[in-house]
Amino acid sequence: MTAYSILDLVPVREGGTLGEAFEAARDLARAAEEAGCKRYWVAEHHAMEGIAGGATSVVLAHVGNATSTIRIGSGGIMLPNHTPFQIAEQFGTLDALFPGRVDLGLGRAPGAGPELQRALRKDLHRAAEMFPQDVVELMALMAGDGEIHPTPGRGAKPEFWMLGSSLFGAQLAARLGIPYAFASHFAPDHLDSALEVYRRDFRHREVGQKPHVMAAMNLFCADTEEEAQTLATSQMQAFVALRTGKPSRLKPPVEGYRDQLPAPAQAMLAHIGQASAVGTPEQCAEAVRAFVQRTRADEIIFAGPTFDPQARISSLQKAMRALAS
Repeated sequence: MTAYSILDLVPVREGGTLGEAFEAARDLARAAEEAGCKRYWVAEHHAMEGIAGGATSVVLAHVGNATSTIRIGSGGIMLPNHTPFQIAEQFGTLDALFPGRVDLGLGRAPGAGPELQRALRKDLHRAAEMFPQDVVELMALMAGDGEIHPTPGRGAKPEFWMLGSSLFGAQLAARLGIPYAFASHFAPDHLDSALEVYRRDFRHREVGQKPHVMAAMNLFCADTEEEAQTLATSQMQAFVALRTGKPSRLKPPVEGYRDQLPAPAQAMLAHIGQASAVGTPEQCAEAVRAFVQRTRADEIIFAGPTFDPQARISSLQKAMRALAS
């Protein structure tokens, strides 16, 4: 049976505050738990005015305290931005606070220009080259191997995940024998080939272990298709702003926004929006089921920020009810 989860960027909306963004994250996680979602993940981004999830482990502690059963995790931690020891301590702390509920999803892309590299005191391109070794080191630190033992961290048992949008992440996840999550909600190009490589090359770490795939979709569900399409325009504006080098806070929805754009921008949105469910509950459920049939994904994780936080909760609730019917 397919499981469903939530990916949150902790968006800061235009005219809103960071405090409101964190309250919305808490409310979304609670609603996801009540709706039967398996996981709530936060994605790490830095120096972006409209995204408040930079201190990912702190946000997860906030959400963990507000929930009781849903798994909480990173979707993901960009390991080149950190040392393995730091992440072992942070997620060791989370594992101690919320035992049996913590996921540690890891990504390679630093996603940083020279200014952020200076701020982090890191050569992020060099660090990205060391990513496979750093993942192995992080796993070893938590297992208690080596001369130094992180406390918290040693003996912690978060569920490790590999994130990716290319064949590299699929190959590494297969080699390490851990679950794999693909960022198809904004980078769909290599989805099918990456899943094929992961399943084909998967190495079992334990008897009976199987490849486990999560794929991401954008979800905007409302009573009418027109309303859902309008809800999605806040994310569309964010995508266009990011691709044109002008990222900003999440903007209010705009009716007919896509039709107002030049053809190249419309084509860009159509391309990155291939893994999407936008429409009525019935339409969204149909789109999700078709995507699951195509990918054979074990889990689907829903992205899809909305300017009104309650609209995202309502979107999730409507979709989950439709998927359960």
